[in-house]
Amino acid sequence: MKQNQPLHSRTPNRRRTRRENDLFFRCMVFVNVLGWFAFIGALLVFHNARPEFVSGVQAFWGLEGRQEWSQTLSVYLVALLALCVVISVAVLIMKRFRNRREKDHFGINGYVLLITAISSLIILYFEFNP
Repeated sequence: MKQNQPLHSRTPNRRRTRRENDLFFRCMVFVNVLGWFAFIGALLVFHNARPEFVSGVQAFWGLEGRQEWSQTLSVYLVALLALCVVISVAVLIMKRFRNRREKDHFGINGYVLLITAISSLIILYFEFNP
C-alpha cells in the first residue's frame, strides 16, 4: 500500500522542518563562514605584503624599511580576495534559491563581504597600476 501514496507524503516537508536541521542551510552557513575565514586570511597577508612604515626614529638612525609591496604576497592577497568574491556570490545565489518567504532573513553579511572584497581588489588594482 505504501507504493500508492503520493510522492509529497513520502518526502519530508521542508517548510515544517527547522532551518538548522536542513542540510542545504548548513552547507550555506559553512560556505559563508569559509568566505569570512578567507577574508581574515587576506587581512593577515595584507599586513605582511604592504610597504613598511618608516618612523622618524628609524629615519634618524638610518634604518631602512621596505618601500614597495611584496610581489609574492601580493599575488596571494589578490587570490584570497578573489576567492572571497566567488564565495560571497555563491552564498548569495544559494540564499536566492532558498529564501522565498517573507519571514526569511535577508543576510546582509554576504553583501558586506562582496562589497568589501571587490572594493579591496579595485584599490589594489589602482595601487599596482598608477
